[in-house]
Amino acid sequence: MSRIGRMPIAIPGGVAVTQEDDRLLVKGPKGALEQAIPPGIDVRQEDGRLLVARPNDEPRMRALHGLTRTLIANMVKGVTEGYAKTLDVVGVGYRAETTGRNLRLTLGYSHLIEVVPRPGIVFEVGQETNTRQFWIRVSGIDKHLVGQTAAELRALKKPEPYKGKGIRYRGELVRRKAGKSAKGGKGR
Repeated sequence: MSRIGRMPIAIPGGVAVTQEDDRLLVKGPKGALEQAIPPGIDVRQEDGRLLVARPNDEPRMRALHGLTRTLIANMVKGVTEGYAKTLDVVGVGYRAETTGRNLRLTLGYSHLIEVVPRPGIVFEVGQETNTRQFWIRVSGIDKHLVGQTAAELRALKKPEPYKGKGIRYRGELVRRKAGKSAKGGKGR
């Protein structure tokens, strides 16, 4: 048995879980999410908990067992608490601001970059007072969508290894390289 797959998922108050054929719908205070249940995986509700079971020990079913349980647990957490990722914008002249729901970035290119959020994603921008460094918080109820949006923002200007300028995740360690050395070489 999968150790992750057999763990029950507690359903907090205010969360409604309904199953229609091969779809599972989770509604909570922050919104609703829907997930397809793979064929052969059984999801049942007992005593305010969700239990995920598999029919046999085939490798494919074993993999889907733990995956399905984790996806459902992420949905329950998303509709109750939500998810957020914070990105730091590091660099002289780099700026981030919101215009309505959209995010406008100045990242050293010759043009502004306007990012339109997908449905269910909210951008929040702030500035550190002592370093004048901007940060962007990407939040929503779908864990996958929040992570994908944060990754796409980071890809707009990845942190470069010499000065560390760019967009990085909060707490991300950027490996720095030494610059050119000023030694006297041949030909001088």
